[in-house]
Amino acid sequence: MRIASRVSELSLHGCYLDMMNPFPMGTMVLVKIAAGDAFFEARSKIIYSQPNMGAGVGFLQIAPGSQAVLERWLDGAEKEQQKQT
Repeated sequence: MRIASRVSELSLHGCYLDMMNPFPMGTMVLVKIAAGDAFFEARSKIIYSQPNMGAGVGFLQIAPGSQAVLERWLDGAEKEQQKQT
């Protein structure tokens, strides 16, 4: 099953998925995130679920090459935040 969702609160260890009908806590999911030409994929687990809001996801196994993509995104976000302060 494929479900599109907005990603927020992205970190090295997980993220938050905004969705109206989140999966129950403990559900195993494959998270795929694309931004521009970069792609991230990780086997993950729903660590908390908020009905009509979304779910917190913990990354369990990050696909080869995806760790570097994630770190690049986070570095870019940090630099962007520093520019604004």
